[in-house]
Amino acid sequence: MLNLFKRKVIPAAEVIRTAMTSESMDDIKLENIQLLLPLARSLSTNGGHEERVETDRGSLLVAVQGNRSKPAILTYHDLGLNYISSFQAFFNYIEMRGLLENFCVYHVNAPGQEEDSATFPEDYIYPTMDELAQQLNFVLSHFGLKSVIGFGVGLGANILARFALAEPSKVAALCLINCVSTQAGWIEWGYQKLNARHLRSKGMTQGVLDYLMWHHFGRDTEERNHDLVQVYKNYFERHVNPTNLALLIDSYIKRTDLNIARDCDNGRTLHMATLNITGALSPHVDETVTLNGRLDPTKCSWMKISECGMVLEEQPGKVSEAFRLFLQGEGYSVKRTPDSE
Repeated sequence: MLNLFKRKVIPAAEVIRTAMTSESMDDIKLENIQLLLPLARSLSTNGGHEERVETDRGSLLVAVQGNRSKPAILTYHDLGLNYISSFQAFFNYIEMRGLLENFCVYHVNAPGQEEDSATFPEDYIYPTMDELAQQLNFVLSHFGLKSVIGFGVGLGANILARFALAEPSKVAALCLINCVSTQAGWIEWGYQKLNARHLRSKGMTQGVLDYLMWHHFGRDTEERNHDLVQVYKNYFERHVNPTNLALLIDSYIKRTDLNIARDCDNGRTLHMATLNITGALSPHVDETVTLNGRLDPTKCSWMKISECGMVLEEQPGKVSEAFRLFLQGEGYSVKRTPDSE
């Protein structure tokens, strides 16, 4: 069993580059992960529990997993998902369970995206992307957190990036998966506007379902993992509040550009270490390349994982290894499980 202590600091970029070229990254097997229906996933088996956090724009559901005396990892999910369907299987993966002995994870749900959530009234004004980011200040205050490590996917990655830009002293490091740093283009805007309209009037239609599957997995998903596809199709069809999702989609397509640049003279950049991850089959590869080009190369590491689109589900071993090495490079104490050695 390996213990690495915070006093020994290795540059994150160097650690990630070493990991990507080592044979160990190719040898990681997925046989330890068990596919569970999102509905059946629960943090209760790991001692986690849910709390309501009051903000200036209503309450947020936050699930806490781990010992609160440990450094904090704060997660934020993607479109159509919540903390259970987005992160439960990944954080139950054997290597992540070992990692969690050194950290406490705070899973944030976007307003109204939890399962069995009540439908917002027609006159409800959903928070903008910047307001969703600002709500995280209330989460940190509620739990007495001075600084967090951000871990976000898609929409959640964009929100965490906004929070890090607004409150750099409160974010120690970022792991962003499929993060888009630009405003929505016309094609995305058109598709998502139609999706939101259908969700409000007809519920989860086949067109919306197809778009969500493409958004998360990319193309030819069923040829790669038919069982996983059925799990998520079932989840989107049965466990998503369509009206509330439509409101979140509206906020996402109205997002502003993060307005960051590699030239740091304007002061608008991510100053903390950032691990920028995508899947080779993800539809968001180009967006992550764009983000990478806008960040300080000494602070950012870009990683493309082969043969997957939804990296947390399809390649959890590689993501957990990269994340572990990233945290080690930032000087955090990281413990591996005996099974992963």
